[in-house]
Amino acid sequence: MCLAVPHTLVEITGPSTAIGRAGTIEVEIRTDLIENPSPGDCVLVHAGFAIERLQPEEASEIDALWEEIRAISGTPQHE
Repeated sequence: MCLAVPHTLVEITGPSTAIGRAGTIEVEIRTDLIENPSPGDCVLVHAGFAIERLQPEEASEIDALWEEIRAISGTPQHE
């Protein structure tokens, strides 16, 4: 099974790299697979690659589902 997590692009750091934020975590993301990434874009990230641009509403829905899974599983929230 593959998992993808929504991130918001915070900064474009190179021709095909960016910093993305999911909750309080910031990571480097490859942006080769999406056109014209910009800070503020919501993207779906799998294996370090932005694979799809999302509407903010879609990203919020997915985040809410991940939060439900976290709460049910008893996994601690990242600070």
